[in-house]
Amino acid sequence: MYPKLCYHSLTIYANKIKTNPKELATTALNITLKATKSTSRMMIKMSKIPGLMPKEAVEGMTDCIEVINDSVDELQQSIEEMGDIKSSNFGVIMSDIQTWVSVALTDEDTCMDGLKGKPMNTNVKTMLRRHVVKVSHLTSNALALVNTYASTNPASP
Repeated sequence: MYPKLCYHSLTIYANKIKTNPKELATTALNITLKATKSTSRMMIKMSKIPGLMPKEAVEGMTDCIEVINDSVDELQQSIEEMGDIKSSNFGVIMSDIQTWVSVALTDEDTCMDGLKGKPMNTNVKTMLRRHVVKVSHLTSNALALVNTYASTNPASP
């Protein structure tokens, strides 16, 4: 859904990926995981800066951090499972991975919903939104590539 971001985030891995759909999906998941972890760390740091946000906003941020960390767990689980795929378990594992990445995407949306309407400095809110939206877009792209890989021949994962 976000071709420019997809292209820019994956281009530097072209030699590694070549035309391998499993490698493409795994690389996209790893890029997404890295960005999600980075966003979580940034949010944790921001939530601890005294006076940056009113208490109500910090509570929303804490909830957001929790669901972003859930997203990290789901992405990590997906990456681990990508390494365990065999032709005999392809369908089951790919279904699990598709579910986990979809849930990660929902978590990111939940994070943004939790921050809506919270009193917060406009610059802070803009920065948070920019990071979470980027992670959401990366996750969406990763899910599309996982779905593409899931539709390939399971005899040659």
